[in-house]
Amino acid sequence: MADEAAAASSTTVTAVDSSPPGPSEYELWSLRKSGWRGLGAVPLFAVIMLVLPFLLPNKYFFDVAILVGLNAIVCVGLNLLVGYAGQISLGHAGFFGLGAYGTGVLATVYNWPSLAAIVASVLGVAVLAFLVGRPILRLKGHYLAMATLGMGIIVLTVIVTEDQLTGGPDGMVVSPLRVLGYDITSEKAWYALVGIALLGAVWVARNLIDSPTGRALRALNSGEVAAQVTGIDTARAKLMIFVVSAVFAAFAGALAAHYSGFITPGKANFLHSVELVTMVVFGGLASTWGAVVGAAVLTLLPQVLTVLKDYEMVALGAVMVGTMIVMPRGLVPTLALLGRKVLRWFDKSEKQP
Repeated sequence: MADEAAAASSTTVTAVDSSPPGPSEYELWSLRKSGWRGLGAVPLFAVIMLVLPFLLPNKYFFDVAILVGLNAIVCVGLNLLVGYAGQISLGHAGFFGLGAYGTGVLATVYNWPSLAAIVASVLGVAVLAFLVGRPILRLKGHYLAMATLGMGIIVLTVIVTEDQLTGGPDGMVVSPLRVLGYDITSEKAWYALVGIALLGAVWVARNLIDSPTGRALRALNSGEVAAQVTGIDTARAKLMIFVVSAVFAAFAGALAAHYSGFITPGKANFLHSVELVTMVVFGGLASTWGAVVGAAVLTLLPQVLTVLKDYEMVALGAVMVGTMIVMPRGLVPTLALLGRKVLRWFDKSEKQP
């Protein structure tokens, strides 16, 4: 009996000791050295944004930088939904358009204060996303894609037909953004405002990803049934992240309306939704920095390719197709993987006698 107990004890110890090993010394070193995990890159990103205005030669480049920031805010939120939760949306331009037209109508037609109009329009979009998301998020795959597409079409139709408020197909003029009695009109002021908003969006997204909610979203993306078995309320998680991503889009739309001073229904149509999803996929799914880089690259490329004139869109399509063939995981994850391989190679070289 004593021998059997000893054998059982030995078996138990062996089973405990057979647990997967922890990260290697190299992996721990790379995590410490790499600022691209968690919130480590946010301060570096802030420094880049502080330095960038000194490198921009004129107002045109400031305008492009502001457009990059606005697209990046939408893509950071959309990446939470598509990249982390695995829920496709082809109607996010509708939320962008509602944020833009909501603040435009309240501030211009009803003379609301700019900040109050922005807050009210974003909250209105959040409520709408909550109400719409409950039924459509029960769908999966291409059924969900079609449902979100239909939602976007409904929003666009309302914007076009309610011409007494929205100006219809011709669009509408939006009053300047007024803060503390001053109109924000200069490109530098708008760059600072959009930059702060983008930093806030990235900070919120990274905190959300690293929270228990973020782990629930990753589990949901891996398998909804498995996530439910582990006790995750998948319906609640999907609805929550759908509302959050809609708020990001509406806020960016509200800022865009005041910045441009004029909005048209084109910002709420299907093609704009496809552009936003393309930016997220191009930069890298489930990568916050990928969403930012994807928005930057696909906003800048058309400006660079204008020298090709009639072949601009052909060249843009070729660049996108080529990139996705060579880097199917997206731009940032592929480059990050390549960087880790280079670091591992250097680490092995240093260990060799």
